Amino acid sequence: MRIGPYQLANNLIVAPMAGVTDKPFRQLCKRFGAGHAVSEMITADQSLRLTKKTLRRADFDGELAPVSVQIAGSDPAQLAEAARYQVDNGAQIVDINMGCPAKKVCNKLAGSALLQHEQLVGEILEAVVKAVDVPVTLKTRLGFRNGEENILRVARMAEDAGIAALAIHGRTREDMYNGDARYALIREVKASVAMPIIANGDIDSPLKAREVLATTGADAIMVGRAAQGRPWLFGEIAHFLATGETLPAPRVAEISEVLLEHLDALYSHYGEYSGCRIARKHIAWYTKGLSGSNPFRQAMYRLETTAEQREETRAYFARLGQESERLRYVDDVAADQEQSGEA
Repeated sequence: MRIGPYQLANNLIVAPMAGVTDKPFRQLCKRFGAGHAVSEMITADQSLRLTKKTLRRADFDGELAPVSVQIAGSDPAQLAEAARYQVDNGAQIVDINMGCPAKKVCNKLAGSALLQHEQLVGEILEAVVKAVDVPVTLKTRLGFRNGEENILRVARMAEDAGIAALAIHGRTREDMYNGDARYALIREVKASVAMPIIANGDIDSPLKAREVLATTGADAIMVGRAAQGRPWLFGEIAHFLATGETLPAPRVAEISEVLLEHLDALYSHYGEYSGCRIARKHIAWYTKGLSGSNPFRQAMYRLETTAEQREETRAYFARLGQESERLRYVDDVAADQEQSGEA
């Protein structure tokens, strides 16, 4: 899989997810086998460029190349300027967000809301590609509304504008994250354009990864929500695609070490107050479905310091390791309900 001049390590890509794919998470996923990762979306609004949140999202120090930065907005000139700014800040690839379904993003005519206005889509693509001398990629959906899917037209516009690769989530904005992702249109797009196509949506296991690659004919797959709390999923997929064999479940001691390392990186990146609070959702994802995880999380949410949080997490996994050497998931309905609230 190539994006412009960059040969990726493999065809497994970490999807950009606001509030999730920060630098600690991207680095961890790459270490476990992801060939590429895209940053959280960064607004093109210049007035927000120096906020603490934006500055953290634009921190790429120590990141493995190629560094891909996603920008979001609706004004072609503003997005072009944002692309130039991020390239000056270290971006080696610029990604345009036309896929986010969040109401607060769509209400500003950004994200997937742009798919309602194809002329504007074309203007944005051309403006950003012309603004920078690095590859520009696009992340989008099948369309805005069901029955009005326009991804084939958008894909041709993207290729004509010089987009280097296109990632397609197999849902419309109307779908949000409901129902099953649909791959037939992604296959049609792949057959109609020459640029690399990345399939996204509902890829949650090595078997599903192989199925989606075969169904769509895509050059790569993009994994999002399924990697939350499971960064080792990329290694499992890579091994399965290469050998046809499924790796055993990770050892509890190994995952404890990974999570504690992830927590330390979050604390360092965000500081004491924010680090403790942001870490909560990651701990919830790592422990979802594990024995005794629901009462552990309820207690963990009440902790106010990183030291307490880290120690309680370590102790929980120590207890878990006494029950079983390897991770063993149980039917935890309460955890599923709780987790949907976190997301």
